[in-house]
Amino acid sequence: MTYQNPVFIPGPTNMPEVLRRAVDMPTMDHRSAAFAEILQPALAGVKQVLRTETGEVFLFPSTGTGGWETAISNTLNAGDTVLAARNGMFSHKWIDMCRRHGLNVVQVDVPWGEGIPAARFEEILTGDRSHEIKAVLATHNETATGVVSDIAAVRAAMDAAAHPALLLVDGVSSIGSMDFQMDAWGVDVAVTGSQKGFMLPAGLAIVGFSQKALEMVEAAALPRTYFDIRDMRGAYPSSGFPYTPPVGLINGLKVASEMLLAEGLAAVFARHARIAEGVRRGVAAWGMTLCARRPELYSNSVSAILTPEGFDANALVAHAASRYGVAYGAGLGDVAGKLFRIGHLGMLSEAQALLGLAVAEMAMADMGLAVPMGAGVAAAQAFYRSEG
Repeated sequence: MTYQNPVFIPGPTNMPEVLRRAVDMPTMDHRSAAFAEILQPALAGVKQVLRTETGEVFLFPSTGTGGWETAISNTLNAGDTVLAARNGMFSHKWIDMCRRHGLNVVQVDVPWGEGIPAARFEEILTGDRSHEIKAVLATHNETATGVVSDIAAVRAAMDAAAHPALLLVDGVSSIGSMDFQMDAWGVDVAVTGSQKGFMLPAGLAIVGFSQKALEMVEAAALPRTYFDIRDMRGAYPSSGFPYTPPVGLINGLKVASEMLLAEGLAAVFARHARIAEGVRRGVAAWGMTLCARRPELYSNSVSAILTPEGFDANALVAHAASRYGVAYGAGLGDVAGKLFRIGHLGMLSEAQALLGLAVAEMAMADMGLAVPMGAGVAAAQAFYRSEG
């Protein structure tokens, strides 16, 4: 497989050359004053991307999964109850993590392709009169199914139930690519990673805590050492780190935040929406449908494309990689083999999206699918031209 072609997996994403260079730096003494010039702007930049004035940001050498563990281990106790919807592979994995930590999970099973059922959450929270539920877990963008959920509606449901639970949100494949408003949506812990909207290599868990969540940290008794935000919080004022930091990645995060803010978050979100819509027009021209069941659920960072019954979509992904050197996302969990995914987040242009559609058409034709060659590309071209 060639490394010259862009990837169309929903993360890790393609990296701009400026970020490759930002990460590739000489060894630095992370206890020197020079580290402060990297760490403090990175923290400040992420706060702006999260759209929070009062929250605090913490960076861990890890991935989004480590961010999930940071969220629960710093706010909850063994035996606590959490509410979560299982509507995709990543919500499933976060639920599994909670159970492994000794938490009780009120699990709402949702068909994969649907979003978080805010109305059902309101019913459950209203019925929880003794406030046994300590946190609501929400996956903003379910990467396995290409479904985005309405986090503002989840918060509204919590408020309507007058419930004091924390709102913990997985924004791994949405933050930096789609609108995310930590303060306005009342998010208490926001989790993301370096390898998605920030266009960096995997290696950083990026977590934002609200003041309400910070008030829970001392009382939380789940085991934590590496992911203890108290150590981070104590070290940051003097630009320290409780253990050896990945200086290059943090420098990349500083530059990535500067890039996103210089483009303007509204422009970043509009760019992702435009590229995603072109891909969706292409999928429709193939005569195929998305896993996401309604337009309001369509993700602007990944499209999960259903293939005909009995067709092995994972074999299609493997063929595209071996024959054309282009990577697409395979189906995961309940949808394994039933769909393939085109990631369109991070550093991606309209021209690159057209390449992704064109190679997908060739691979599907090779595998015997009756896809009209050029139809998806033409549909996307027409949309991109009209939006130019």
